Amino acid sequence: MATFLYKLGRLSFRRRHFVALIWVALLTLAGVGAASAPAAGNSSFSIPGTEAQKAFDLLEQRFPGTSADGATARVVFKAPSGEKMTDPGNKATVKETVKELSDGSEVVRVTDPYQAKAVSKDGTIAYAQVSYKVSGMELDDAAKDALKDTAQDAREAGLTVEIGGDALQAVPHTGSSEIIGIAVAAVVLVITFGSLVAAGLPLLTALIGVGIGVSAITGLASALDLGSTTSTLAMMIGLAVGIDYALFIVSRYRAELAEGREREEAAGRAVGTAGSAVVFAGLTVVIALVGLSVVNIPMLTKMGVAAAGTVAIAVLIALTMIPALLGYAGRKVRPMGEKGKLLGRTSKKPGRPNLGTRWASFVVRRPVAVLLLGVIGLGAAAVPATSLELGLPDDGSQPTSTTQRRAYDLLSEGFGPGFNGPLMVVVDAKDSDDPKAAFAETGDEIKGLKDVVTVTPAQPNKAGDTATITVIPGSKPSSVTTENLVHGIRDAGADIKAGTDANVLVTGSTAMNIDVSEKLNDALVPYLVLVVGLAFLLLIVVFRSILVPLKAALGFLLSVMAALGAVVAVFQWGWLSGLMGVEQTGPVMSMMPIFMVGVVFGLAMDYEVFLVTRMREAYVHGEKPAQAVVTGFRHGARVVTAAAVIMMAVFAGFIGSSESMVKMIGFGLAIAVFFDAFVVRMAIVPAVLALLGRKAWWLPRWLDRALPNVDVEGEGLRTASGDDGDRELVRV
Repeated sequence: MATFLYKLGRLSFRRRHFVALIWVALLTLAGVGAASAPAAGNSSFSIPGTEAQKAFDLLEQRFPGTSADGATARVVFKAPSGEKMTDPGNKATVKETVKELSDGSEVVRVTDPYQAKAVSKDGTIAYAQVSYKVSGMELDDAAKDALKDTAQDAREAGLTVEIGGDALQAVPHTGSSEIIGIAVAAVVLVITFGSLVAAGLPLLTALIGVGIGVSAITGLASALDLGSTTSTLAMMIGLAVGIDYALFIVSRYRAELAEGREREEAAGRAVGTAGSAVVFAGLTVVIALVGLSVVNIPMLTKMGVAAAGTVAIAVLIALTMIPALLGYAGRKVRPMGEKGKLLGRTSKKPGRPNLGTRWASFVVRRPVAVLLLGVIGLGAAAVPATSLELGLPDDGSQPTSTTQRRAYDLLSEGFGPGFNGPLMVVVDAKDSDDPKAAFAETGDEIKGLKDVVTVTPAQPNKAGDTATITVIPGSKPSSVTTENLVHGIRDAGADIKAGTDANVLVTGSTAMNIDVSEKLNDALVPYLVLVVGLAFLLLIVVFRSILVPLKAALGFLLSVMAALGAVVAVFQWGWLSGLMGVEQTGPVMSMMPIFMVGVVFGLAMDYEVFLVTRMREAYVHGEKPAQAVVTGFRHGARVVTAAAVIMMAVFAGFIGSSESMVKMIGFGLAIAVFFDAFVVRMAIVPAVLALLGRKAWWLPRWLDRALPNVDVEGEGLRTASGDDGDRELVRV
């Protein structure tokens, strides 16, 4: 592989005009496609195989034309202090509001609070429900403005009015902190390279790669039903890996220049060596992201595949456009250690080891102490993960400044905490001899269960073979008590089926959230086996070792558990929540653990490949194991540190997002990179390798013969050029 990439690097350097033209053309084409593509609607959220999804699909069949997936708005009214919603003046205001709400062309129906008995027992709170033909993301701006204006008119009449539901759903924004993350990355690159030109290359190529990836996602969003979070995730990961991959190749190029090679030769060797590590690091990220498809949640699959595509683009750009731009830069990119005009840096004094060398030498001398300190520290950070609670966000998790959250609180105050998470029970009595009796028996059974506040009468369809029953729990939607109630209804449904031949299904957003959490929990172990197993095999090929990939996988588990612990501490317990902009604590998003496992594993293997390949390169060239560790840090520690800081800055930039899922992912990935890069890869890895010695690079001879030789260390390049003719190839 190194020989092929070496030739690709030299070709890109020589044919830089052609290479640059290709990438600019692709960026332009993707941009035009995104601009001309139809606007994407709200991404459908389906969970194949779950009972909640089966019930939803049944409703679509048996209750046609009801717009089951249309947007809804709950307009909540509260009377002034000392008054009731049933007072004539307040009642007249609500009646007028309901009339105005019914005028919209996209409105299907509006419920009158007084006819629907949607007034609280104390008479102070009431609500009207507005149902629309289209989803919240597809709802016309004029309809949203009309909804807000009508509510404002009622406020001016003296009532407190708030709007809940998904009718006011907006495309999330990431805020200025995303720009700050990129700015931090730029500063780190300038400090690392001491040159604006060298620092600008990784940023430029990363932005081009992300531009192509996100534009392609935007262009295909309508056709493939991609949500807004998909492009945000692709941007987040694409920026981080794009900058890092380019950083490693530019750094290796400068190192090759420092050894006296011509610029074209240096570009070829940089792509042949560091580029090989980029390819395998990118492969591990792609495997982890595409592997999310085993969960069988379409939204998660699309997010993973789209982000993987952006990572693949980042790899290709690093291998081709970076050497092309190095050709344009010429002497403006200086050899490593040469004086730079920007920061006035000079070469290090001969014989003085750099910080990476000094740190690695310390770890090699004290491996047990460093290993114990790192493991105990990560173990302590992982402790909060033992109280992990999973759920999906609703209006109760929104900031208190939003009307959706205030409406949620008013409904809880007037009708109880469970009112915000009603359960919809669907009774399929098509095979029953007496559907009406089946409907009645189902309602009676549910009334006898714990934590049930209200059970509405069954509402049959026109055919009379299917009915819906609304159940109001006594507890809030995200509570364990409500989860137990859902399972209790489903258990009772088995007895009802035995007596009436009617199927009882539970759906609604609360039941869907419960099913999602359970599905994700069930998929976590198979996903780990698949992704870690494939990456383990890949790393065996890269490092030609059994223990090094095993150590890499175990280190990843430590870092991801510690990162999950930090997520629980901030988003569930509320530690430092003000600093992170978390206004409402609650359960961690259901897909967060499995998503973090996938993404963090891929990113963790980046640093493993970049750092340890340098160590293996030194080892196969004849150095002793301990010295190879120090050599790897001398060449790679500074660059890996810069790459980690850049990746943390990019991920942390998304903490400013208005969408709780993006905020949580940004924080989780940033802290995971910190744990993995600075604790696992910089401390635990060299300590373990120092303790293992030559055993770290052991590989059975039969397996050594069976594995393909991918030559990540660039051995073929050295042999072909005769650079290292007296090199001793280590065999163990």
